[in-house]
Amino acid sequence: MEPRGRLFVIAGPSGVGKGTIVRHLLERLPRLRVSVSATTRPPRPNEQDGVDYVFVSDDGFSRMAREGGLLEWAEIFGHRYGTPVRPVQEALERGHDVVLEIDVQGAHQVREKMPSAVLILLEPPSLAELERRLRQRGTEDEARLAERLATAEWELGQRAWFDHTVLNDDLDGAVDLLVAIIQGFPTSTEGPAHP
Repeated sequence: MEPRGRLFVIAGPSGVGKGTIVRHLLERLPRLRVSVSATTRPPRPNEQDGVDYVFVSDDGFSRMAREGGLLEWAEIFGHRYGTPVRPVQEALERGHDVVLEIDVQGAHQVREKMPSAVLILLEPPSLAELERRLRQRGTEDEARLAERLATAEWELGQRAWFDHTVLNDDLDGAVDLLVAIIQGFPTSTEGPAHP
């Protein structure tokens, strides 16, 4: 029997470094595939459709959700984000491990639909550091920044839902820990995804 891949969810507040971490994981773990999320928000500078996100209209997103085409979805700061289910299922069936880079709301939905998924909460060193990172990104006005920070406080309070928490205070250290977590889980033919 060919082993199925495992599903890993890396979730955390906006600005915590999920995208950067996932890019480093993909360089280090050749079996790992990333699921490209769909979103209704417009692209940021240097983002490519189909690479960073699949950019869709509100109607297109609603159709995907209505027809069961999304593993999870959430409305975040006025835009909807979701994980198309088919590419995830196909990669898992081919024996690839898959990582989702999503928010905490989405992680809750994944846990309900795929209990064997391994949920990992990525945490900032502090809310002050998270605010600094968001300001450095330069994409938020003061009202949106305050909203993101309030949401971050709620998200960080959801630690009990997660199998692991990883502090992103040192990029190399956080990536090393995530590699160890991912490599430490057996494939589905070796036993359960987690105790």
